[in-house]
Amino acid sequence: MSAVLVEDGPDKGAIWHFGEPTKEQRALESGKAWADLSNKEIISVTGIDRLTWLHSLTTQHLEKLAPALWQEVLILDPQGHIEHQFLMVDDGETSWLVLDTGRAAPLLTHLQKMKFNLRVEIKDASSEFAILRAPGVSDQIGGPYALVPRKELEQMKETFTSTSMQIGTWALEAQRVAQRRARIGFETDNKSIPNELEMLNKSVHMNKGCYRGQETVAKVANLGKPPRRLVLLHLDGSVVTVPATGTIVERDGVSVGYIGTVARHHELGTIALAVVKRNVPLDSQLTVAGIPAIQE
Repeated sequence: MSAVLVEDGPDKGAIWHFGEPTKEQRALESGKAWADLSNKEIISVTGIDRLTWLHSLTTQHLEKLAPALWQEVLILDPQGHIEHQFLMVDDGETSWLVLDTGRAAPLLTHLQKMKFNLRVEIKDASSEFAILRAPGVSDQIGGPYALVPRKELEQMKETFTSTSMQIGTWALEAQRVAQRRARIGFETDNKSIPNELEMLNKSVHMNKGCYRGQETVAKVANLGKPPRRLVLLHLDGSVVTVPATGTIVERDGVSVGYIGTVARHHELGTIALAVVKRNVPLDSQLTVAGIPAIQE
């Protein structure tokens, strides 16, 4: 089957599917699939202060990060709102930050402002390195991943293809939605805090020192009452079109939240991640663009 490309959004230019999305999703679940994510952007951070520096700036505990251990990392604003989300791995000499298309430049600007006199060097390494979703059963951040020099990219693709099926973003996004993993720009808005998106003890380490926005995270965690919550919705699958990201979620005609990502899952049908008000009862009948939706 020929590849169908994503036409717009942060995954523009990536492969959507190869004509058999159900087969691709099953291969992904079994650990026998790989995907080309070389459209993503990569920042490299070198220097002996890199891990302690990134530790101080982010929500993760990074100062003693072991080589080859992938993490999902956030940077918050002073009020605890999510500003940046990225994958990170360190190889013992360099920390690699992997971001959606269009998000490297703002993060580079922020990091450059925060260097001060520390021994770190930061640059956009997207032209030199690429990332692949490697074969293997999915972990809690959607991996395993492989960071590959671009000059070795085609050889690595051939190696993966010799044992596994190449898949597209349809399968990856369907799995992400089913696993309730929030993605910046989809499940987030300018008010999103990690507590609302099931990120505590995942993208946010709860036993580390100070970082920007920590006060909000700790306060809301201690109270146990974030203003909104992430939910998995099951949508009426008889509707041909699916709601766009940002579409309002309603209860009895009143707005109670918004849709993030909608996906067609090979077992669960049409599902979506949504962010709704905390006090919306779990048994509420919701609608999205007139489509009935049930919370899980």
